[in-house]
Amino acid sequence: SGGTFDMGCTAAQQADGNCVAAESPVHSVALTNDFWIGDTEVTQGQWQALMGNNPSNFPSCGTDCPVERVTWYEALAFANAVSVAESLAECYTLSGCTGTAGVDLSCSSVSINSSSGSVYDCTGYCLPTEAEWEYAARAGTDLLYAGSNNIDDVAWHSSNSSSTTHAVATKAANAWGLYDMSGNVWEWTWDRYDSGYYSSSPSTDPEGPSSGS
Repeated sequence: SGGTFDMGCTAAQQADGNCVAAESPVHSVALTNDFWIGDTEVTQGQWQALMGNNPSNFPSCGTDCPVERVTWYEALAFANAVSVAESLAECYTLSGCTGTAGVDLSCSSVSINSSSGSVYDCTGYCLPTEAEWEYAARAGTDLLYAGSNNIDDVAWHSSNSSSTTHAVATKAANAWGLYDMSGNVWEWTWDRYDSGYYSSSPSTDPEGPSSGS
């Protein structure tokens, strides 16, 4: 369910000393739309079933391991493929593309297929906005990691992973039943990046900067 939360590096996280400047200032964000989110990362098996390839650097990890080495454009293409598979309208139109999804897909532009032009109004699958992702990761708590103050409880990371990915949902979930929101692999959101965006971000349903990497 939608709701309001403090986004950015909170006081508890600042005290831990692991914040960077782009995670400040902390600011209140209201999400006015309810949304679904996958309870694990997209797996290699899910990707291969829809896209017909496996770009992962760790294919021997297995079909229950997260897919990785996926570009942002490829993540959008995958979301569209899930929509098509479930007879929903595609959220994105990708234009000026070279390559194929899983093989260095890159596009010159992306547009949103919704009546308002907002990603929040898509009827098909889409990447979460950064605000949606952080809201889901925090799950109504102010902890250092998604589900615990102890990183080993909830995350595969540099000190316990043996430098490889691991099957999803093998660490504890957060309070909303979501796994691996900390650790294992990095995850794409819809938002582009601007180091100063938090200073001017809308307080309601932010969608990220209009341009940026």
